[in-house]
Amino acid sequence: MAYRRRHSGQMQAAAGDSAAVAAIAPVQPPRPAKRSTKRMMRQYDLVERVRAYNPDTDEALLNRAYVYAMMAHGEQTRASGDPYFSHPLEVAAILTDLKLDDATIVAALLHDTIEDTEATRAEIDQIFGHEIGALVEGLTKLKRLELVSREAKQAENLRKLLLAVANDVRVLLVKLADRLHNMRTLEFVPPASRRRIAEETIDIYAPLAGRMGMHEMREELEELSFRELDAEAYGVVNERLNALAERNRNLIGEIETQLRTNLTSHGIVARVVGRRKRPFSIWTKMERKSVGFEQLSDIFGFRVVVQSVEECYHALGIVHTVWPVVPGRFKDYISTPKQNDYRSIHTTVIGPGNQRVELQIRTEEMDRIAEYGIAAHAFYKEGVGSPTEMLNRESNAFAWLRHTIEVLSESANPEEFLEHTKLELFHDQVFCFTPKGKLIALPRKANVIDFAYAVHTDVGNSAVGCKINGKFAPLASELQNGDEVQVLTSRAQSAPPSAWEALAVTGKARAAIRRATRAAVRDQYAGLGRRIVERLFLRAKIAYDDEKLKGALPRLARSSIEEVMVAVGRGEMKASNVARAMYPDYKEERIGLFGGKKDNAPARDKPAPTASAKSVIPIRGINSDLPVKFAPNGGAVPGDRIVGIVTPGEGITIYPIQSPALKDFEEEPERWLDVRWDVDDSTPQRFPARLFVQNVNEPGSLAQIATVIAEHDGNIDNISMSRRSPDFTELTIDLEVYDLKHLSAIIAQLRAKSVVARVERVNG
Repeated sequence: MAYRRRHSGQMQAAAGDSAAVAAIAPVQPPRPAKRSTKRMMRQYDLVERVRAYNPDTDEALLNRAYVYAMMAHGEQTRASGDPYFSHPLEVAAILTDLKLDDATIVAALLHDTIEDTEATRAEIDQIFGHEIGALVEGLTKLKRLELVSREAKQAENLRKLLLAVANDVRVLLVKLADRLHNMRTLEFVPPASRRRIAEETIDIYAPLAGRMGMHEMREELEELSFRELDAEAYGVVNERLNALAERNRNLIGEIETQLRTNLTSHGIVARVVGRRKRPFSIWTKMERKSVGFEQLSDIFGFRVVVQSVEECYHALGIVHTVWPVVPGRFKDYISTPKQNDYRSIHTTVIGPGNQRVELQIRTEEMDRIAEYGIAAHAFYKEGVGSPTEMLNRESNAFAWLRHTIEVLSESANPEEFLEHTKLELFHDQVFCFTPKGKLIALPRKANVIDFAYAVHTDVGNSAVGCKINGKFAPLASELQNGDEVQVLTSRAQSAPPSAWEALAVTGKARAAIRRATRAAVRDQYAGLGRRIVERLFLRAKIAYDDEKLKGALPRLARSSIEEVMVAVGRGEMKASNVARAMYPDYKEERIGLFGGKKDNAPARDKPAPTASAKSVIPIRGINSDLPVKFAPNGGAVPGDRIVGIVTPGEGITIYPIQSPALKDFEEEPERWLDVRWDVDDSTPQRFPARLFVQNVNEPGSLAQIATVIAEHDGNIDNISMSRRSPDFTELTIDLEVYDLKHLSAIIAQLRAKSVVARVERVNG
């Protein structure tokens, strides 16, 4: 390239002689295509940042890298309009905050040169040395990490990155800093790419930073991703946090002061810092525990940093003596550190104002490792070898990572390596695939229901079955790493069974199930309420119109027509109140149980109703669009003459006309509904019935009864038995049949058996 031809001689001279840096004087960055939104860091700014923690820094090396990268990127600009060179500069600045060595800072400045400019590995090796060239090469090989793809090229890129990390951990540190700055400037990226980058960050880079113990970076990556992926939730949680912080500002200061005072009085000098949890942490905890913001008790935490391990336990004793301990909220990560080297004591006490106070007690060294993870070990120390060699001795997290990568590197092909990497690096999660190869990450113990909702809410709501690795399986099946899951859906199912909520593991699935079932139940009550209202208007021979009801809403203290219908369907409002709100001169006429004027005749002796068919509510079964259930002590089947009883908050209960239980409702005619069967013969359904059977007490009698029911396509739900005498056993059998004819045939066949003394249908 033109730049290399003009300046290669100067660069080569500078590589061999630090004094030659004077030949490349500090220069101003090129003019950006658009106005820069932030002043770009100068050479001396970068050098001073490094010198602040490393007085022996190689200033000439930093200057060479600054000039080389600036001139290599030339007039390139970022999406924000800033010079492209501002990006590697900011990446380097992030790494200076981690107090990393000169080679890492230089690699940050050069990390995009091979990939995005005409620079070559050979030239970088010549000017900056093999060590820095290897770092830049390791970063260059990862073009784009998209784990939802199985393409060999992307798998090979990931393999090369991880192998480079195994050789030198600084590759990983630069890559994480690179991603952090990209996330900080995500607003300038096109919307379609923003979401992909944010998903990739929260699924891959943030967990990887956490695995390496870099909690500060992990939290920022999570928060920036969360803000992009769910801006509304982020805004709500952040607003609530700010309001809570403002309300508790004095209390937080009081807790800090009391902690510091109590420790000082016992001879412990401690640094006490209060901090609140980040929005993403709050949100995930709300989802994981299915609780509201107000129910969270550990939004604010306090860090107590002391000088030694002994003082950690001494401070713990002081705190537990002064304030009551919350049971079950104590963890000792000093005696048993986490896999990523995290060490600290966690406890929760009841502090001033009966406020729960979450405390983390640790030493300064523990605090540094808790915030910076492997970066806290990675700064070059004289006489101990390279940062990676030092990490092998000092960091459990990196030792685990290296071992994992060594095992993965033995994979037969890039695709296998990619798959195993996803399973091993993030072992607290389960990674499964859709049939098209999209990766779905779920927590351990997750099942197909969680998988379906992770794919899309509509997929979860309409799921009716599944295949795992090509074989049919229950939706409640627990998923294993690497499973390929195909969710089978049906348009006929618009809402999931409410029982799924207890089966789901993820907060997303549980919340979606709750929303869908609430909406489905509300729709059922609204449909029932509308039918009740229209039936009353039809009998009263007055016109019903939604527009007229809309004008009457203030008189009913409801904001919408749907709310009125739901209230009527739930039994919270009478249909006559709706009629009176629409027609103030409407006079309620006490209606008999079947549409006539009420007299004292028993309900079950009344003749069949003569009401118009339009005023009778059709009953299709439990899976209809109405909240329907059947008489608890005997049920009802098509062919029975039936009555509907409205129970507030429960919908309609269907009774056969001969049911003795109807006596209990004779004084509440407003709860009675005219109903009729509306069964589709092309899609038969089963309905509940109950039989009383007295059988001879001899071996095999129960088997004969069950065989008769099974042979005639009946389905037994439950059997209870009692012995009244040595010779006979009484059975109560709950079963499901298609209709009255089906039930009668089963009863006739049972009576024909010699072991059966008596069979009767039970009408509860």
